[in-house]
Amino acid sequence: MMRYLINGKVLTALVLATGAIEIVANVQAPTLAAKLAREVPPSAVLRQVPTYIAQSSTTNSIDAVEKAIYSQVNQYRASRGLPPLTANTRMSEQARIHSQNMASGKVAFGHQGFAGRVTAVAIPYSSAAENVAYNQGYSDPATQAVQGWIKSTGHRQNMEGNFNLTGIGVATNAKGQYYFTQMFIRSR
Repeated sequence: MMRYLINGKVLTALVLATGAIEIVANVQAPTLAAKLAREVPPSAVLRQVPTYIAQSSTTNSIDAVEKAIYSQVNQYRASRGLPPLTANTRMSEQARIHSQNMASGKVAFGHQGFAGRVTAVAIPYSSAAENVAYNQGYSDPATQAVQGWIKSTGHRQNMEGNFNLTGIGVATNAKGQYYFTQMFIRSR
C-alpha cells in the first residue's frame, strides 16, 4: 500500500470491479501489485489510490461518528445530484471489524482482506469499493475523514460512484486514534 503524509491526513481507497490493476501513484508498484494479486481475486482491483495521513481526536460516541459519516456522505452525494446510499447492516459489521482490526494493530492500515469483507456480506454485486482513513486530535473526527475523502480524487470517485449500498465502521484505540472504513456496493 502507498502512504503519503499530506497536511496530516491518512486516507486510502480501493475499487473492486472487473479489470486489472492500475496504480495511481508510481510508488512500490511491483510490491503492491504482488501483494494485491495474493490478497484480492484477479477479477478485482481497478485502482489503488495513495494513502494520506491525518492527525486528530477527542471523545465521540462511535455510533454518532458512524451516523455522521453516513449523513455527510449522503449530503455530499445529494449536492452532486446523486441518489443516497442505503445503509446495510452486514456491510457495516464488516467495516467495523476492519476498523477494529486496524485500531488494535491486528492488521496494517489499509485494505488487507477487502475481497473477504465483500464476500462475507453475501450480497450479489456488480462493483464494490472501500475508503479507509484514520485521524486523531479533532473535535469532529467524522467531518475530518469525510472532508479528506472529498479532497482525494480516488476517495471522491468512490463517494460519487454508481453504488447503492454502504456500510460504515469506526473504531478507536488507547492512543485516541479513530479508524474509519466505508464500504460501497452496487448490488445486482
